[in-house]
Amino acid sequence: MALDELKSALPDFAKDLKLNLGSVIGNSELPQQQLWGTVLACAIASRSPKVLRELEPEARAALSADAYTAAKSAAAIMAMNNVFYRTRHLLSDPEYGNLRAGLRMNVIGKPGVEKIDFELWSLAVSAINGCGQCLDSHEQVLRKAGVDRETTQEAVKIASVIQAVGVTLDSEAVLAE
Repeated sequence: MALDELKSALPDFAKDLKLNLGSVIGNSELPQQQLWGTVLACAIASRSPKVLRELEPEARAALSADAYTAAKSAAAIMAMNNVFYRTRHLLSDPEYGNLRAGLRMNVIGKPGVEKIDFELWSLAVSAINGCGQCLDSHEQVLRKAGVDRETTQEAVKIASVIQAVGVTLDSEAVLAE
């Protein structure tokens, strides 16, 4: 199992990450599609080759072809949106917020899966990429759709642990060179 591979690759000083990785994925109460879509989108967003290599096969096996593509689409579109909207938010000139974005984002309207799932994956990727405006936007859509805070927090926990595992493994690989 890829999860065990990742856990065993973590150094002893990252014992909490080992435990959390097993917990947030192995004991998640999210439905399989939400769970593995979140895992795949976050593995991509983590930019860690090791994390993506280990988790992608399990995600592919757990997801339909449409859900697999949609999770990758969420990671892709949020890579763009998180930079764009975070920058607009951080610029001190509020007039940038009044300008038309002019960027194509059609996949958000027609993701190929339930809108709630895509929104959850987009929120998780936005957590990794640190875009507060996108986090607020996706969280509001989820809340309006009746998704509880615990579900949203579950996706954020998955994002935070996958990101931490990626950072730790990649930094250890560099230090071992």
